[in-house]
Formats: sequence, C-alpha cells, structure tokens
Amino acid sequence: MYHNPKKEIFTMKFWHALVLLASLLLFSAGCGIFGFGDSDEFFSEAVPVWAEGRETEMNLMMVFEAEFEDPGEDAVLEIAASSIYRARLNGRFLACGPARGPHGYYRVDRIGLDDFLEEGVNRLAIEVAGYNCNSYYLLDQPSFLQAEVSSGDRVLAATGPEGDSFQGYLFKNRIQKVQRFSFQRPFTEAYRYSGPEPDLEPAALSSFPEKKFLDRGVLYPEYRIFHPRDFAASGAFERIKTIHPIERDRALTGIGPELKGFPEKELEYIPTLELQNFSSIVSDGENSAWSLENEIDLAQFEWEMVDFGRNLTGFVGAEIECPDSADVRLMFGEVLTDSGDIDALKQGQVRVLTWKLGPGVYRVEAIEPYTMRYLKAACFEGEAVVRSIYLREFAHPGIDEMAGFSASDDRLNRIFQAGVETYRQNALDIFMDCPSRERAGWLCDSFFTSRVEYEFTGKSRIEDAFFENYMLPESFANIPAGMVPMCYPADHYNGNFIPNWALWFIIQLDEYSRRTGREEQVRMLEDRVIGILDYLKQFENDQGLLESLDGWVFIEWSEANEWVQDLNFPTNMQYAAALETAARLYNRPDLEARAEEIREAIRDISYNGEFFIDNALRAEDGTLDLTGNQSEVCQYFAFYFGIATPESHPELWQKLADEFGPEREKKGLYPEVAPANSFIGNMLRMELLSAAGRSRQIMDESVEYLLYMAERTGTLWENVHPNASTNHGFASHACHTLFRDVLGLYRVDRKKRSITVRFADVPLEACEGYMPTPEGEVRLAWRKIDGVIEYRLDCPDAYQVDLINDSGLPLEEL
Repeated sequence: MYHNPKKEIFTMKFWHALVLLASLLLFSAGCGIFGFGDSDEFFSEAVPVWAEGRETEMNLMMVFEAEFEDPGEDAVLEIAASSIYRARLNGRFLACGPARGPHGYYRVDRIGLDDFLEEGVNRLAIEVAGYNCNSYYLLDQPSFLQAEVSSGDRVLAATGPEGDSFQGYLFKNRIQKVQRFSFQRPFTEAYRYSGPEPDLEPAALSSFPEKKFLDRGVLYPEYRIFHPRDFAASGAFERIKTIHPIERDRALTGIGPELKGFPEKELEYIPTLELQNFSSIVSDGENSAWSLENEIDLAQFEWEMVDFGRNLTGFVGAEIECPDSADVRLMFGEVLTDSGDIDALKQGQVRVLTWKLGPGVYRVEAIEPYTMRYLKAACFEGEAVVRSIYLREFAHPGIDEMAGFSASDDRLNRIFQAGVETYRQNALDIFMDCPSRERAGWLCDSFFTSRVEYEFTGKSRIEDAFFENYMLPESFANIPAGMVPMCYPADHYNGNFIPNWALWFIIQLDEYSRRTGREEQVRMLEDRVIGILDYLKQFENDQGLLESLDGWVFIEWSEANEWVQDLNFPTNMQYAAALETAARLYNRPDLEARAEEIREAIRDISYNGEFFIDNALRAEDGTLDLTGNQSEVCQYFAFYFGIATPESHPELWQKLADEFGPEREKKGLYPEVAPANSFIGNMLRMELLSAAGRSRQIMDESVEYLLYMAERTGTLWENVHPNASTNHGFASHACHTLFRDVLGLYRVDRKKRSITVRFADVPLEACEGYMPTPEGEVRLAWRKIDGVIEYRLDCPDAYQVDLINDSGLPLEEL
C-alpha cells in the first residue's frame, strides 16, 4: 500500500539476471541440508516481537518501521516472521516471505540491501499478516516478527520490546473479520481507507522466548513486473430480483474448532454471498491491445477485464483514483467461462480483492500471491479510475538460464514452456499442488515435481527442505501415530490424512536417495518410514493385504476414487512397492518378503483374466466379494508397481498400450473400464510407455493430452478439464518426459556422473536441449540430414556417456 509501481518498471532481462544472481549468492551464503541452528547463528540483537497480548489474534496485520543511516557496504536484512511478511526499503518493494518450515521452527531470510539504499536516512517498512488460522498453506502459530539490519559487525536496527529501532503499528486499514479465501487458505484481503494515507495505530510491543530457526534453504523468488497484454471484455453487474438458492461453501459454514475463522454472523463483509445476488453481463467480449497508458473508468456496477496472456502467479496491484467514496474490487480467474467471463467463486475460492476507499489516489497491492490470467476490475459503489495494473511475479528464478528444450515441432515447445511456467509457479520453498487455491505441499504431487527440480536446477534444494520439514517435528498432531500429513506444513485439525500419500512419501524418498546420495538424511527419516509401515500393518488381513483403511483413501481424480473400500487393490499394489522400497533403504529383507506375498495375493484375487479389478467388499459372512469395478488407473498401478509386466500379462499390456490413451473414449473402446485422469493416471501411462521405449507414441499422446492446456492458460492442469486447478505442479513432469523420451537425455545421473542418451524413433527433424550439473552444462542437439542423425553432445569431462540408438537411423557425431 505504499509503493509507486511506476518506479519499479525494470526491463525483464535485467531484473531476471539481478534476482537470479542475488538468489544464488544468498543461497550459497549459508544453507544446510537437514541442518538447523540456535538463534545465535542468525540474529545478533533482534528478538521476536508482536503487539502486546495479541499474538494469537486472527487476521491481525501490523507494520514495523525503522530508520537507519550510513549503512556502509554489504548491508543485510535478516528476517523471520509468522505468518507472512512484505518488506519495502525507501518505498521500493524488497522481498516477501518467509520460506515455510515445520511446526516449532522458522526459516530465516537474508536479503542484501545495497541496491536499495539511498544517501542519508533509509526507511524500512515491514508489513506482517498474522493469521493464527489453520490451513493447508501456513501453520497456525503465534504471530511475530524478528528482524535485524546489519552491516558487517554493526547492527543498524533490530526488533525489540522497547521499540528503539523498530516501531510497531496496527494496520487498521485491513478489514479483520472477513471470510477465508478458501477451505485450504486463510483470510481474504479487504481494505478500508478514508484517505490515501494509511491508518497506523502505535502498538506496545511484547517480546517472546527464542525461536528455533532454520536456514531458508531454497532460492529467493523472482519478482518481475508483468502488465496486461490485452483488453478482454467489459460488462456490468445486474442485481437478481428473484428469489434463488444461495450457496454457502464449507469455508463459510464449517467454521469451528476444526476450521478456524470468524463465524458468519461476525463477518463485516461476505463477498461470496453478495456476488450471488448479482449476475455478471458481458457487453463487449472482443480483445484489443492493452498498454500502460490505458485506464479503466468505472461507474457503479460496471466492470472491465484485462488479459495477462497466460497464467501468472504473484501480487496484483494498481493505481486507483476515486473522486468520492468508492468500493473497488479486483477479481481474477485462470480461464473464461462459456459466456466470456470469469468465475470469481470457482471451487470455493473468494477470488475477490476489495478496497473500500474515500476520495483520493491510491497505490494498492495484494500482500498474498494469487494465480490469474484474467483480472476484472469492478466498482460496486461510486466511481473509480483504475490504471497502471500489474502483477508482481512470485515464482522460481532463472529456469531459462539453467535448462531448456526446443524441437522442430513447435507444439512440443509450447508444452515444454507451459511445463516450465507450471513448475516456476509451484516450486518455491516447497513443492505445491497449485499456487492459488491451496498453495499446499502435497505428497504424491511432490514425487513428480521433485524429478523436474533435479533436471531444471541440477540440485534438490526444494526437496531437501521438503523432507526436512517432515523430519524435524517430534510428532504430527491430529493424525494417527506413525502417519505423516498428506500435505505439509499444514494443520489438519479435522484429523484428515491420505494413507496412499504416505506410501508416495516412501517411494519418493528412494528416488531422493538415488538422486542425491544423501544417505545420512535418508537414515534420519527411517523412523518416519517404519512408523508409516507399522501404522498400516494393523490393517492387514490374513493375506497381508490392507483392508478397511482409515482416512481418505485416494487413488486419482477419477471413478477409481469411488472404489476404495473395503479392499482396494491399487492401494495394495503401491503398498507392496513401498515395502520393497523400505527393505532396500534400510536393509530389511523381511519387508521385501512381505511385498512379494502381497503381489502374489493381488495377482490371484484381483486379475479376472482380462483386467485387474479395483476393489472387493467384505460380506457379512466374512467372505470377500470382488465388485467387478475396473478403472484404467488400476491397470497402470499394476504395471507401474510391479504386479504385472508386459511379459507376464502380454494381452493386457497390448490393450493398454495400443487401444487405450487419449482417443479411447471417442472410439468407444472398453467402456466398462473407467477412464483415467491427468492426476495421476495419464502421467503413469507416460511412464509405462517410456519403459517400453514408445517415444513416438509418447510424443503424439503428449500433444493430445497437454497442448490444449498450454494454449488456453500457458500452464498444465490437474485434470483433463478446466473445472479444477489449471496450474498444477505435478504436471510440470511433462518437461521430464520431453527431455527423456523425445530429446533423448534418457538419464543424467549427477551422483554417478553418467549420461545415457537414447535416440528414439520420433517424427522430428531436429531437437536440442540443455540442463545443469554441478560440474557444468549438459547439452544435446541433433538433426536428421539425408537419413542420418547428426548429433552433438557437450558435457563435463568427468561424465561417462552411454549411447542407445533406437531411432532406426545411423548416427554421426559432429
């Protein structure tokens, strides 16, 4: 609420390089792997502070200000906070954070200030939103700020109870009693101003005992500024005069001990209910170019919508001028409806940012990141002019400099770039499922995204932090002993958990071990792994199969999710793989023997001679009745987790490989088998086709499955349709597929320093790509000339190279 966006319009390339360099330098300055330290390692004088007696109050926002001069060189802001912070120095945006840590620990940011300093007095302002609210996104922990500005051995400003350096203020402009943004995220943003100057009330500060701190551990985000590309539509809101049903989402009706928030009767403002009393009418839906000089003139109930060109994630901002009092709302969406509008209440989200303003000119910016392609500016009271619209990106830095892919078929390039954007917006401090509705660190999603991190960056920084978060807590509240949270850091007060996701935790840990060679870290997680298996063992029946599991048994977003009790065979297929994985990690041959017994039992019971059955029900007389339910994803689980192979079940494999896929439903084939979805059946299909060396088919099916997503949002989706998330982290795995199965960088093993190149029979004239290793870049380029594949492979000297030629054409090295 303090800055002028016009001061911050840098060229993208300069800002891109600056942020990447700063991120790399700050990261190298100190981050351990599964290492944490005492507070003495982080702050010299600062202590954690908050408004006296209000550290557990929900949705309280504070501003902390400090002045300092003569900072010298190498000035640094060291900062930790709960729940989130945004820092500005001399009115310029500096950073936001923090990176998320586990219960009882807080990650510390170290931010270089030299490029933001001015001669004379420098003014630092840090806004902190303390939510004290359980969510899938942020932990429900007491609010505080601990911040210190130093230069060498000199401390220039530090938080303390007396407020000598930092003065604390209650930020009265944020409306406190508002509804949650979603079931998964804390509160919406709504503000009230009588005039352009912020309403800050001095607050007495209290200090708190020392916190346990962790290094940030991951790169700092990229904060590029984006402006709209096009004008998308205009229209008006019309009040609905007839009586009609009003929907109340669980994030509004479910407030209580299991879901914290303000009860509906206490809310000052409920946009979800208000908006349902209006219809949004599109009057002009033709696109036209947008420029920085454009502005939106709004009378009451009018709206105009702009298009950023693709999905972006970050902090939306604008300049708003009001001749008199006005109620201005910025609504956002990722896709358009059939009528050419957005759905601001999609999937139980409140995609509405509200500013109730008195006369004046305001420069506003959301403190929370959201995802949007379309931004809709509306006025519900008075008149307003909205100009200088922008989105400050909040995404992983520098991927284009580290990794890339280019093929002679541009459709693949668009899919790859959509995968890059999907990764960047979902891989910051943890691997997230989606960057807006939840911002949650889900297991299973993380299995796929972690592969992409390793190829894009040559390291596993985020995965290190991800596992560290799971490792450090002594236990996890509200879920059974031994079980791990389905997403974390998060507070699941309703006791919900996904046993299948705990199995993915074990399977991902195995790949993490092979990727990084960090045996000590894997050993430190042994208790977690064995705890999961010990918990699940109580559900084994007399054949060793898991039966009647507690929690949310989850296979994928398809009809398979309806067939999870009493005995679910896909779950048991994965259980066998997890047991075998744990046996390998921790030298437990007893677990391997159990795994093979489970596989044999599944083969005997589930396979009906044509397909594997999804589930069986336990009858009253104790017998087990097969349901006959059959899903596509169940078949993929069978092959992926070693229940079946193309050799052991050749007829089933032939059907799956040759007759299933993106065209199967259109052709009316096997209607008795429920179709798979993007998450995760179609992804597993690509893995199976890769293992079979079917690169041409992978390329063709990737276009069928993913191109329409890339064209519509510039990101890849959770489901095959746009009704769910259209920006889902796991889907960036498509980039891994293109590297491996199309380009031919089949395996780059940084631990063993080896590269396997597999040239495949793909209908391309040329392809090239590159990815990093600690020793240097790996780059492969090839082209077909007169029936010969000419190729060049550049890699570090220390790497051994193996070539596999499945292309059917001779090779010639350039």
